[in-house]
Amino acid sequence: MTSTDQSTDSTPSRSECAILLVDDDVELCQLMTELLRKHGHRVDCAYNGRDGLEQALQQRHDLVILDGMLPVLDGFEVLRRLRKRSAVPVIMLTARTEQRDRVTGLDSGADDYVSKPFGPDELLARIRAVLRRYDQAKGAPPEVLRAGPIELHPATRFVTLSGEAIVLTEIEFDILELLMRSPGRAVSRDEIAAVLYQRECSPYARSSIDVHVSHLRKKLQRDGRPLFQTLRGIGYVLTPEDR
Repeated sequence: MTSTDQSTDSTPSRSECAILLVDDDVELCQLMTELLRKHGHRVDCAYNGRDGLEQALQQRHDLVILDGMLPVLDGFEVLRRLRKRSAVPVIMLTARTEQRDRVTGLDSGADDYVSKPFGPDELLARIRAVLRRYDQAKGAPPEVLRAGPIELHPATRFVTLSGEAIVLTEIEFDILELLMRSPGRAVSRDEIAAVLYQRECSPYARSSIDVHVSHLRKKLQRDGRPLFQTLRGIGYVLTPEDR
């Protein structure tokens, strides 16, 4: 996509969408921003993977357009971490054309894949298609995770234990969701730190995680015993008989 590209698409676009562009090519971001705003979208930009992941997790967007090759944090790693906490539609945008890179992106949770160079009409068409599929999917029943007496609703961040509501902090909820999405598998502190803090598990992060897990353990007890175990030197796992 260059400054001379002109969109010939006159079809009305989905109005007032919030789109996050994550690409280290500042000029390309400017061109895409102009195009998308012209079609009624609100656009935010990030120029490295770490900032892009932070914006995607902390702000509400209807779509993320994510470059595969990014400084600080690779685009594919951004996507993997994002998918642990968000179902926001993602279009991967990259100069890579090899099939294995497309497969990696799609397997990591991308909803579509566009290779550079591309025209504005193609980008707009793919955006419409992804948003249309997402809107249709929203009509499906909301996701519910269950593990023994625990029931977790990701969309509303609501948790019950044996049918009774349990009040969790945001971090406690995120830890529990990660455990429930990993049944039968030990979840390490490093993995928890990557989801909670988007970085490696420092001594401070390790101590903080232990405190949050201790509080979560006390809130999730049945008949006086916790519903997940600590595997020393490994991490945490839901108690098998309670899944």
